[in-house]
Amino acid sequence: MYKLYILDFDGTVADTNRIITDTMQATLREAGLPARSREACSQTIGLPLAEGFRMLMPLTETQVQACVDIYRRRFAASQKPGVAPLFPGAAEAMRRWHEGGARVSLASSRGHESLMAFVREMQLGRYVSLVLGCEDVARPKPDPCPVLQTLAHFGLDATDALVIGDMHYDILMGRGAGCRTCGVTYGNGTEAELRAAGADIITDSLLSID
Repeated sequence: MYKLYILDFDGTVADTNRIITDTMQATLREAGLPARSREACSQTIGLPLAEGFRMLMPLTETQVQACVDIYRRRFAASQKPGVAPLFPGAAEAMRRWHEGGARVSLASSRGHESLMAFVREMQLGRYVSLVLGCEDVARPKPDPCPVLQTLAHFGLDATDALVIGDMHYDILMGRGAGCRTCGVTYGNGTEAELRAAGADIITDSLLSID
């Protein structure tokens, strides 16, 4: 058993794909920009918002900021209880790790307040000891900064931790910090992408992780 489990949130703990991609597509329409498919929007999940919109199409910085502002307004209006269910086994796995004496944390590119709203709604605060959103770190994933900051917070070494996520950005973040990594196959990324990024473990369920 590891001493620390560092989890991504979107696509790893909760199924936020529909609300994220709906909001991205609505943002592009409101901004008067070309439409993008749900699949294309899904591939940006895990990146900071600005990076995600840049990935979708060439944009000026003014357009990027407009998209970020529109997205945040629309997402906040849509973030109601039940809009993003927990994946099966996620809460149970976190409870088991916590009760076994390990620390559990979240490292997400989601804004801190939005992330905390989900944590409160899903009653995950009883298990999660640290929540890092995009504005809580100097450099977001795939940079290892969120993991290194988490390790420093708990006074632990990279060998003590397992980084878990559904996208290759999560795997690159964990590997960059020197941690073992686990890719989950039920989220927004593919098993092939997770393996290509160098995931040490591939799983269909958080319950399979010791």
